[in-house]
Amino acid sequence: MNMVKLVMSFCLMLSAYEIYAQKQELPPLQTVPQVDLNRYLGTWYEIATIPQRFQKGCTAVSATYALREDGKISVLNECRKDSLNGRYKAAKGKAWVVDTVSNARLKVQFFWPFSGDYWIIELDSNYQYAVVGHPGRKYLWILSRNRKMDDPLYNDLMERIRNHGYELAGIVKTPQPD
Repeated sequence: MNMVKLVMSFCLMLSAYEIYAQKQELPPLQTVPQVDLNRYLGTWYEIATIPQRFQKGCTAVSATYALREDGKISVLNECRKDSLNGRYKAAKGKAWVVDTVSNARLKVQFFWPFSGDYWIIELDSNYQYAVVGHPGRKYLWILSRNRKMDDPLYNDLMERIRNHGYELAGIVKTPQPD
């Protein structure tokens, strides 16, 4: 019974947020025109994010993507809890493309039956950085192939993120080891 209440509360919270986001009359979130999934696979480091409950206390965050035999993508999110030397935590999931024209809109699932939107809204031509968002602007990740990002690039991405309709005040840098 407790699990049912938890699931119902989660669904109500998501519905309320979607209604709130729609009332804000934000323009539709634009994704990049094309993603080569084979080039996107591999390890990415989280540079900054809009903090979420499921990532509370995470530092040294990384995500590793690999192609599965069924054509979907395996997802391995890893972090250290509360400090760069903290307890190791990992979450395994899967992702699949929902827009096969661009490959820029995916769904990610860490536990059934829930999945989330994973939209690639900025992507370096050399696949060295990416920005992943959500159509309701409730999630955001700045990702890099390196653990650190130069300030000029970070500031440029923040301006692009603002242009996508995000409030920059909610974005927090993620501690990464040197």
